[in-house]
Amino acid sequence: MAHIYTLANQKGGVGKTTTAVNLGAYLAESGKRVLVVDMDPQANATSSLGIDKGGIERSIYNVLVQDVPLADVITLTKRLRLDLVPSSPSLAGAEVEMVSFISRENRLRRALEPISPNYDYILIDPPPSLGLLTVNALTAGHGVIIPIQCEYLALEGLSQLLQTINLVRDNLNTQLEIRGILLTMFDTRTKLSQEVVQEVRRYFDRRVFKSIIPRSVRLSESPSYGEPILSYAPTSAGAIAYEELARELLAGDKA
Repeated sequence: MAHIYTLANQKGGVGKTTTAVNLGAYLAESGKRVLVVDMDPQANATSSLGIDKGGIERSIYNVLVQDVPLADVITLTKRLRLDLVPSSPSLAGAEVEMVSFISRENRLRRALEPISPNYDYILIDPPPSLGLLTVNALTAGHGVIIPIQCEYLALEGLSQLLQTINLVRDNLNTQLEIRGILLTMFDTRTKLSQEVVQEVRRYFDRRVFKSIIPRSVRLSESPSYGEPILSYAPTSAGAIAYEELARELLAGDKA
């Protein structure tokens, strides 16, 4: 059965989608079968993996709102063993359309059940909000990976996310846990980045990944080419960091 991880942070611009795409690519490179589920109406994970979000006939929207089987929506990417459930702008209206649905918080979990045995890892990339799409992603996951950027006010709003995680665990998904806190956009030149790392590790202790993702021009460029950093700039600092993260995650899941 697959390890299902939701990457969550209601604060935008923290490297959530970048992590979903690049961690997925390195897990696939290691021989694991990986599925990235793009749950964000912006569809950035979809375009980052080289899929034209404007030319998609079916997306996660059709799964959540119209009960289309997830297997009918899964799309192959250019990377071996790395598949994608694409998103599209139509997903923006899904939260309103799903309001009247019975058990609306469980729609993604039920959709994943038939296909999860086909994968080793499923990475869910919800929008930067705490709405119904994110609640679906948390309800479907076994664990949460929380990216936090090494910048001022990095912990702002985090208490609200943790409260949401606790509510989902208590009411919808008893197995949900924080798999790890991931420090992103680390700038070795600034004292502030060092201070944020110390503060986050003091607060979360062992739940913080040892791997730290640096601020990187190459990481910022790769989505525009529809490539993960593994193929766009494999020797860059960002690539090395995500490779280390994948190894750390695999080692922890094996323990």
